Amino acid sequence: QYSPDCVPGADGELDPTEITLPGCPCRSRSCSAPQCPCLRRGQSYSGLGLLLPEPEQQQQQQQQQEQQQRFSRPVFECNSLCRCGAGCPSRLVQRGLRRGLQVFRTPRKGWGVRALEPIPRGGFVCEYAGEVLGFAEARRRTQAQTAQDTNYIIAVREHLHDGRVLETFVDPTRVGNVGRFLNHSCEPNLFMVPVRVDSMVPKLALFAATDISAGEELCYDYSGRSHNLPGPSREHKPVEEENGLRKPCYCGSRSCASFLPWDSSLFSTP
Repeated sequence: QYSPDCVPGADGELDPTEITLPGCPCRSRSCSAPQCPCLRRGQSYSGLGLLLPEPEQQQQQQQQQEQQQRFSRPVFECNSLCRCGAGCPSRLVQRGLRRGLQVFRTPRKGWGVRALEPIPRGGFVCEYAGEVLGFAEARRRTQAQTAQDTNYIIAVREHLHDGRVLETFVDPTRVGNVGRFLNHSCEPNLFMVPVRVDSMVPKLALFAATDISAGEELCYDYSGRSHNLPGPSREHKPVEEENGLRKPCYCGSRSCASFLPWDSSLFSTP
């Protein structure tokens, strides 16, 4: 079943449509960061996407963040309770898909998605929409899969400065959008950002990590590395029995890790 937005999961634990965040009192058509309480919560947009530093600056910032243990700023959009108009530039991901995309059959990776038009670096592409699940239901569904099944369940963990970890599980297996057909790449042209609109349940938004040409396949790094910069450090090597459960990666990039990213927490017993 196609759905442009996330829906509550069958377990009924979370409702992504619930409005829990307060709106801004801005009466102008375009909210600005210093005055708007929504934009003061985190990072704001530039045009139709995120303003990204140049690759060299980005690598330097990433190294500084690792050294100083800094955290990236979250993204909050104006919401249903805000007084600003529908044309406010802070309303981007909530407007949904605006790019020309095509689902196509790849030679080795099954279905994939490609761009039908150029997409500038930092531009919003689409949301990864599906059922929003609690951890118990996400684990139950994951463990019920066979080795032949395609896994669409994504686990996103946000690490807060105070040590808390916010978890979001989205499953587009039965209900979802075009995002479910995006393939993994170890050198991707998309990256995922949790964007909050009406509640603390985020929309998993995908943005262009580089300028994308028409006809180019769209891929992101399932492991969620920050802005997915290629580097020598790879994910931890799983134990041998876990390798038997992992699926091979066919991205074909120079830094390919040979296997798709692995999250053993959904396979572990309570």
